[in-house]
Amino acid sequence: MVNHTFMNSLLKHFPSLDIKTAEPLKNHTYTKLGGPAELFAAPVTVQELTALLHAAKESEIPITIIGKGTNLIVKDGGIRGITISLKNMTAIRTEQQTIYAQAGAGLIEVTHEALQQELTGIEFACGIPGTVGGALYMNAGAYGGQISNVLSKALVMDKEGTLLTLSKEELQLGYRKSLIASDHYIVVEAVFELQPSNHASIKEKMHEFTAARERMQPLEYPSCGSVFKRPPGYYAGKLIQDCGLQGTRIGGAEVSRKHAGFIVNVDQATAQDYADLITLIQEKVKQGYGVELETEVILLGEDV
Repeated sequence: MVNHTFMNSLLKHFPSLDIKTAEPLKNHTYTKLGGPAELFAAPVTVQELTALLHAAKESEIPITIIGKGTNLIVKDGGIRGITISLKNMTAIRTEQQTIYAQAGAGLIEVTHEALQQELTGIEFACGIPGTVGGALYMNAGAYGGQISNVLSKALVMDKEGTLLTLSKEELQLGYRKSLIASDHYIVVEAVFELQPSNHASIKEKMHEFTAARERMQPLEYPSCGSVFKRPPGYYAGKLIQDCGLQGTRIGGAEVSRKHAGFIVNVDQATAQDYADLITLIQEKVKQGYGVELETEVILLGEDV
């Protein structure tokens, strides 16, 4: 249990720290569901983040890191310990052909910065709603591009608060995986190396990708994005569609009728609705095609 002594100690040293108890995590996820965080903190500076990690370690309080919650399902029982959101660490700056972006910066905002600076290479990410930190965590990609194509290095922190600079190669970025995920690093800042181009050409690419996303994805409902990883030799959405599962609903969660790879919150869904629907999809695809679907979305927290 997180006690008030722990919270008051942090506030004594960092009085402006955004910290709350029993914060509803449905307010911090794109699915609009999830139970409360026992303690929720949103640091603005690296110093605040380091202090949070040190204090949590000393008090043996578990730590969970989140960004915008775009690829996240928080269970209905919420998250114990301290949930640290990097949503306030959003600085972006450009030096020549290099963009430096803090972990909480939106990936979409990074693409807009690249457009302003007439730098190309990251247009594929113009519709990915997550943060820079989340994008590195899972090597996010779309429309033939992925973060590993443009990332140079990253400043990361271990859960003891030690800062490390790791090159792209050291980060071991693969399909929806990275050293950040496997070794539980926290992204502090990413460094992107891009190429010069012209404003009109970059803007045209971004318009094409945005139009494709609006045409294909169910943006009218809350969702967690693509639920499953692409199985070798197949497309998850096509397998789910061929199993006749579009429109299948458990509680308020529904397999999107627009894109079968998405589960949308159509009527006050719970995390359990999502979890049960994911299991059903996996069972049906396994029965029908012998393919085991692996989740891309991350499930966190406690059952009720």
